[in-house]
Amino acid sequence: MIVDVHAHTPTHRDTVPDDERQVFTNWRTDRPVVTTSSWDDFDVAMAAADVSIVFNIAVDDPLKSTGIPHPPERTNDATAEFVAAAPDRRIGFMSVNPTATDALDEAERCRELGLVGVKLGPNYQNFDPLGEDALAFYAYCEKNALPILFHQGASPIRAAPLRYTYPLVTDEVALRFPELRIVMAHMGHPWGKETVVTIRKHPHVYADVSSIYLRPWVCYESLLAAVEWGCTHKLLLGSDFPIANTGEAIAGLRRVNDILEGTALPRVPQELIEQVIHADALGALGLSTAVTA
Repeated sequence: MIVDVHAHTPTHRDTVPDDERQVFTNWRTDRPVVTTSSWDDFDVAMAAADVSIVFNIAVDDPLKSTGIPHPPERTNDATAEFVAAAPDRRIGFMSVNPTATDALDEAERCRELGLVGVKLGPNYQNFDPLGEDALAFYAYCEKNALPILFHQGASPIRAAPLRYTYPLVTDEVALRFPELRIVMAHMGHPWGKETVVTIRKHPHVYADVSSIYLRPWVCYESLLAAVEWGCTHKLLLGSDFPIANTGEAIAGLRRVNDILEGTALPRVPQELIEQVIHADALGALGLSTAVTA
């Protein structure tokens, strides 16, 4: 089974009207990204995945903060509706801001909607990931077996603090909450080595490879670090839709050694690349029963 653990909920149920189409130029260096998408667009983009984990990000101004527009009041309801339409192929994560006064109430409501994990982007949501509110929320997630996928690493959004996404912050979280299942998005790009040493030491901390394949040297360096530190089994497939799609992610990983032609640099073993592509992400995150056949 191929599981894509990193995809954003489509912005529109039906075809996106021309006057609502949004394009963001800073996510990729090779082409602009259309950040608006329909349910059908998602299905086409994610066709290579058997199951996808989908989510929004709970921010006050999605367009300015992330380039992926969605009305804030629909952050979690849109995801729940989308997942309910194809429960055999989609798993939904909620997103809340831990500093909101109703954060735990919203989390409870989202669990009733069928959302089984959490997506947090402290840099986009402007909260200290080691602050008291955040720590209290992690305790709630640990108690209720809700895995958290953290945005980790770089962002082109000027107002998004990089210090909130540094991988060693996640080490601090995992030390405090050893049973909390965590995914470090994007292998913390460009801090792949810091991500690798973090996932290596914590049994329930993983990293997804979403978007690293868009930068060949970052991809190679990060995957080679995982090989050298013996933790490729802690890597999970992710596309970062709509920035990329599952097929593109798979192809990009399989090309990781292409830039080494004519050099004596060490190769990333192809069998380990396939291990990442076919990783048991649902088992790793305690979600094996989350998909409804």
